[in-house]
Amino acid sequence: MPPESAAWLQDISGASSIDEVQHVQTLWSGYGQILRVKLKQPTWPDSDSSTSTSRATSVIVKQISPPSSTEPGGAHPRGWNTSQSHRRKLRSYEVESAFYAHHASHCDESCRVAKCLAQAELPAGQIIVLEDLDQAGYPIRHRSLNAVGVNQGLRWLAHFHARFLHRRDQANQWNDLWPIGTYWHLATRPDEFETMPEGALKQAAAAIDACLNDCEFQTLVHGDAKVANLCFAAGHDQSPAMVDFQYVGRGCGMKDVAYFLSSCVSQSECERNESRYLATYFDSLRDAMSTHGTERIEFTALENSWRKLYPIAWADFVRFLEGWCPGHTKLTGYSHRMTNLALEHLGREHTPSPND
Repeated sequence: MPPESAAWLQDISGASSIDEVQHVQTLWSGYGQILRVKLKQPTWPDSDSSTSTSRATSVIVKQISPPSSTEPGGAHPRGWNTSQSHRRKLRSYEVESAFYAHHASHCDESCRVAKCLAQAELPAGQIIVLEDLDQAGYPIRHRSLNAVGVNQGLRWLAHFHARFLHRRDQANQWNDLWPIGTYWHLATRPDEFETMPEGALKQAAAAIDACLNDCEFQTLVHGDAKVANLCFAAGHDQSPAMVDFQYVGRGCGMKDVAYFLSSCVSQSECERNESRYLATYFDSLRDAMSTHGTERIEFTALENSWRKLYPIAWADFVRFLEGWCPGHTKLTGYSHRMTNLALEHLGREHTPSPND
């Protein structure tokens, strides 16, 4: 940790000293690091002694320090280190900062996020200090999930989406986030689109994008809702917590659902349990809407709309993968079947009726 960052953290936390700094991971493409910092006797400002954050002797520090070189083929593991990629990453950290500052407070225990303790722009770069979810009781990470874990993740998404549900024309309140959420959004991925193989999916990419963006019912999507970003509690009946809000923005909730399933279950399990997983999500969404006062949106209409968009959301992600990493392990038979369903749906939507 740079000395000025350490001094600022000790000052803002009121700690008598910094006892230990552990490297957790390097940020994607070398844009900084995540650290676990142990503090001695912190007295966080405006803290209530009954809250866990007032006792936050261990915190997570996200230090954003972009590399000086953004030449193609730089630190990016797949060689996508372009000026477009650089601008997108810088914006993603601004969005994450805005989410924690202005929107994370709407999340409760059913869609737990880390509490943001402090933020700053320092000479060494942007810094975000978060509650250590390990210390808060969410120490378990998984590479893949059993049915219980999948259901917990889907319920987290449903409760998160319910808090931010709105109609398409109610966009002004989210101006500090991505206009369209997810890291694979078509408008932010022109380089990957250009490298896609020619074919029906590439020809339909704009229509798929418009179909998702123009749906009547919108929410905030997490935008990178993969299993690696879920933190689980020891108790099987306790909801998990989610981290990494760099690509949060408006969108159809099916984007998160399709992407989450792609991250944690096999092709065969998607095939076998698709209907059950979707039922878990929509049952949880209905309950969350009722609990959190979003009755202004009629649930049946929303469910009918979003179920039709489930294969469209898959096709949107497949479009990205085919340009970004042809041959990716997520390009399974199931994902291609979803893509074909999406293309058939779009074909029906754009076929003139006999009366036209």
